[in-house]
Amino acid sequence: MTTAGVDGCKAGWIAVIRNDAGTKAQVFGSFEALLAAMPGDAVVVVDMPIGLPDFTTKGGRGPEALVRPLLGQRQSSVFSIPSRAAVHAETADFTDLETWYSAHRRSSEVAMQTSEPPRGVSIQAFGIFSKIREIDALMMARPELRERVIESHPEVAFWRLNGGQAMSLPKKIKGRVNVDGMEERKSLLARVGHDRSFLDQPPPRGAAADDFLDACAMMLIAERHCRGETTSFPSPPGRDIHGIPVAIWV
Repeated sequence: MTTAGVDGCKAGWIAVIRNDAGTKAQVFGSFEALLAAMPGDAVVVVDMPIGLPDFTTKGGRGPEALVRPLLGQRQSSVFSIPSRAAVHAETADFTDLETWYSAHRRSSEVAMQTSEPPRGVSIQAFGIFSKIREIDALMMARPELRERVIESHPEVAFWRLNGGQAMSLPKKIKGRVNVDGMEERKSLLARVGHDRSFLDQPPPRGAAADDFLDACAMMLIAERHCRGETTSFPSPPGRDIHGIPVAIWV
């Protein structure tokens, strides 16, 4: 069985892939290309929201509200994802900061119209909208993917891999990588399923060090899923209007 843990990165998507031949890290320009490079039965766990609501309440989608209390000081890493209409409100490429902020304002307006209490969109969440749309389109076009391409979240994955204990140190501080927090996560990953030498290698070109470690954690969740050991939040998963499962798995 091939398993893959995936995270978004600057160049597209970083995947940590494990099969009988070993474990490797690779960057792909699109999620579709990533899927095409693996067997048709590969289990893929991705750090990206899957399944979008038509309307949201306080806390975003159900999965986000359920996992935040598990994470203590790390709960701010779980973004509130707005309605599908807000995610798809602006789809053009952004050529400069002015168009970026204009698009963000437009998405926030739509989000406020489709939430109660009205809530806009954080800059951090808006930054991943293009990747959310990419997966959303695939899930609508290819329903067969829905059972083997599932959503997780790095900090919730680390919580699970750490025996139900949140990481004590942040991965980043004011947008910059926190070396101590990275070491805490790397040490955990080395204890529960990755070779330290693999974790110590530079990330593939186009991906940052934290993207790489997050993908490593996602891969271990994919293995847990293959063994029937994962839990979903909520349990059982919800479904959006298109029948796409809505849950964070660990």
